[in-house]
Amino acid sequence: MQAVAEEVKVDPAIFIQQDWHAYTPEEHETWGILYERRMKELRDTGSRVFLEGAETIGVRRDCVPDLADVNRRLGARTGWRSVAVSGFIPPPHFFGCLGRGMFPTPLNVRPREQLEYLPEPDIFHDVFGHVPLHADPVFADFLQAFGQAALKARTPEDMTRMARLFWFTVEFGLVREDGRVKVYGSGLISSIGDAANALGPRCDRRPFDLDAVMNQHFEIDQFQDVLFVVDSFEQLFTAVKEAERRLEEAA
Repeated sequence: MQAVAEEVKVDPAIFIQQDWHAYTPEEHETWGILYERRMKELRDTGSRVFLEGAETIGVRRDCVPDLADVNRRLGARTGWRSVAVSGFIPPPHFFGCLGRGMFPTPLNVRPREQLEYLPEPDIFHDVFGHVPLHADPVFADFLQAFGQAALKARTPEDMTRMARLFWFTVEFGLVREDGRVKVYGSGLISSIGDAANALGPRCDRRPFDLDAVMNQHFEIDQFQDVLFVVDSFEQLFTAVKEAERRLEEAA
């Protein structure tokens, strides 16, 4: 794992505890519906890194994940852990968590009537969508490096560029594996509609290029017209270190 920069600090007041036993039978059932709907397709269209990571951290259909169990499995693999939060947290705290190998995770299960889309993150988007990738050492190093680099953005323009890098990789990234384009970003992993759009004829899938990504506008509440395909997660790590170098030069 990457060394943690001294300036990366996190306010412990943002964290809460998961009461796993408080989840209702309906919430476990909702989780199971979401799991089966996505896994049915992801076994073919999802990155093998996601699929292997989901198995590693013990994500399964029959119940909402217990973060203690997830973290036990994840910690043995990469040292990362999911930390429970009540909802959105300010960007400095979010990036500070990433820089320390911690992923802020809301605990709520989305309502049954909003299975396909929820404006804010929930435990399905985060633990099903994001956390399996954290079991991959290369992706985990990239994400930790991103957190440390993002804290060095000082101007609105730099913050926008880093947000775009996060959006088109961690949230809506595509990867080429064995000659096929697969989904790995959480927004694609967790959403049937977004994944279908990303792999369909209306989406312009371009080779990953740092400058192109940082200059690409996006709308959070619409299907993406343009997405970027990496050949490996090593490519992401190289890109974020270059982004960090530019931020340091601009400071």
